[in-house]
Amino acid sequence: MNKLSNLAKNLRKQSTNTERLLWSHLRANQLEGFKFRRQQPIGDYIVDFICFEKKVIIELDGGQHAEPKHRVEDRQRGICFERQGYKVLRFWDNEVWSNLRDVIEVIREKCLEHPPLTPPIKGGE
Repeated sequence: MNKLSNLAKNLRKQSTNTERLLWSHLRANQLEGFKFRRQQPIGDYIVDFICFEKKVIIELDGGQHAEPKHRVEDRQRGICFERQGYKVLRFWDNEVWSNLRDVIEVIREKCLEHPPLTPPIKGGE
């Protein structure tokens, strides 16, 4: 297992309360049958949650993400993911706690609107 995979595994074991709360609504295909993974390595980064089928990434941000340094880093991560075809949804931790129903609805709507990955048809055009 590589270094990033080990770090992701440790992050899963040490989830924040906010991550655990959201995960309780995303796990086991509960949201429209979409499969989400948590603390998943993507390239050089680890994302909080991802639905590979719909190419949707969910990032939860604590207060430190309001600092200029983190805002720049988050923007760079987002650009990297978007270049790979992912849609990145960012939510503040307090937003998850105070407005969980709306957060889940935004995630649901984004997954429903994002086109699914379809493999090319053999012999097709």
